[in-house]
Amino acid sequence: MLPKPPLGMLVLLVCAPALTAAQDRLRLEDLIAEALRRSPEVLAAQKGYEAARQRPAQESSLPDPMLSLGYTSSGSPRPFAGLGDVPMANAGVMLSQEFPFPGKRKLRGDIAAREAEAVFQQYEAVQLSVVSRVKQAFHRLGYAWSAAEVLERNRDLLRKFLRTTEARYAVGKAQQQDVFKAQTQLSILETRLAKLTQERRSREAEINSLLARPVESVLGRPVEAAPASPHVTLEDLFAQARQNAPVLRREEKMVQRAELAVNLARKDYYPDYTLSAGIYHMGAMPSTYMARVDFKLPGWFWRKQRAGVAEDVSSLGEARRKLEAAGQTLAFRIKDDYLMAETSYRLMEMYSSTVIPQTSLALQSSLAAYETGGVDFLTVLANFSTMLDYELNYHEELQSYLVALARLEEMTGVSLP
Repeated sequence: MLPKPPLGMLVLLVCAPALTAAQDRLRLEDLIAEALRRSPEVLAAQKGYEAARQRPAQESSLPDPMLSLGYTSSGSPRPFAGLGDVPMANAGVMLSQEFPFPGKRKLRGDIAAREAEAVFQQYEAVQLSVVSRVKQAFHRLGYAWSAAEVLERNRDLLRKFLRTTEARYAVGKAQQQDVFKAQTQLSILETRLAKLTQERRSREAEINSLLARPVESVLGRPVEAAPASPHVTLEDLFAQARQNAPVLRREEKMVQRAELAVNLARKDYYPDYTLSAGIYHMGAMPSTYMARVDFKLPGWFWRKQRAGVAEDVSSLGEARRKLEAAGQTLAFRIKDDYLMAETSYRLMEMYSSTVIPQTSLALQSSLAAYETGGVDFLTVLANFSTMLDYELNYHEELQSYLVALARLEEMTGVSLP
C-alpha cells in the first residue's frame, strides 16, 4: 500500500514566493470538464456509439417485402392483349416476404447489440484516455512551473554568492577562476530555465489541443497538487481493472459477439423461405388468386455453410486470445505504473524529510564559513549544486508519481485521490 504523504513536504514551500491569485490559477477539474465537453476525440467516439446503437433494430428486422406488378398477354406482345377473351391473359399484383429461419433474426440483432456495447466501451476508453492525457499534461506543466521557481530562487542565491566571490577576489582572498566558475554556473541555470520555458509552452499547447482551443492560448499556472496516497494495493487495482477497464470489457463483448456469430453460422444450414401471394385480373372471366412458398436450400453446404462455421469458430478463438492478451498487457502496465508511483512516493518522502533539509543546512553552513574563509569556493559550489539537484529531483518524482496515478486511473477506470 502506498504510504500517507509526509508533513515534511511542506519544507519545500518555506522559500516559495507569494502565490498567484486563486482565480488566475489553472484548475484540473475545470480542464477535465471542458475536455469531455469539447474534445473532438470524445465527440467522435460518442457519435460512433450513437450510430452503433441503431444497428440492432436494423439487423433484427425482416427483409424488405417485394411488390411485383405484371401482365400476361396472348396473341400480341402489347399490354393486356387478349385480356377477357383468352384464359391465359391477365394483369395482376403479387406481394412477397422473405422470412429467415426462426432464430436467425434474433441472433443478428444480438450480434449487433454486442457490437454496439463494444463501441460503447471504446467510447468510455476514449474518455478515460483524454482525461488521462489532460492530467498528465497538467502535472508536467506544474512541474515546469515548480522547477522554474526552484531555478529562479537558486539563481538569486547564486548571484549573491557571485557578488561575495567577486568581493573576496577584489581583496585577494579568492582566485579569478572562482569568479569564472560562478559565472558559468549562473549561465547554466539560465539555459535550464530556457529549457523549462519551452517545456511549459509545449504542455500548454498540448492542453489547448486536447480542449480544442487555439494552441497559442495562454494558460495560467496550475494549482499545486497535494499528493495523497490512494490507499490501494496492487491486487485491488487488478480486481478493479478486471471489473471496470474498458479495454477488457470491450474484448469481452467481442468474445460474446463471436459466440453468437458461431450460432448464427450453424443456423445457416437451415433454409430461409419466402411467402408470396397475388391476385390476377382476367377481364370478364373470374379473377385468379395465387399463393406459394419458396425455400432457399443450402445446396452447397459442404463448401459454403461448413466453411462459414469454421471461419466463425476461428474468429471466436481469435477473440478469446485477444482478450487474454489484453489482460496480460494491462496487468503488466498496471504493475509497472504502480511500482513507479510507489518508488516515486518513497523518494519524495526521503527528499522532503531528510535529504533536502540536510543539504540546505550544509549549504547555509558552507556559505557562512566561506565568507570568513573557513571553506574553499569548490565546497560551497558543490553544496549549492547538490541542493539544487535534490530540489529538482523532488519535483521530478512528484511529477512521476502523479503521472503514474493518471495512467492507473485510465487503465482501471477508477478514480484515485
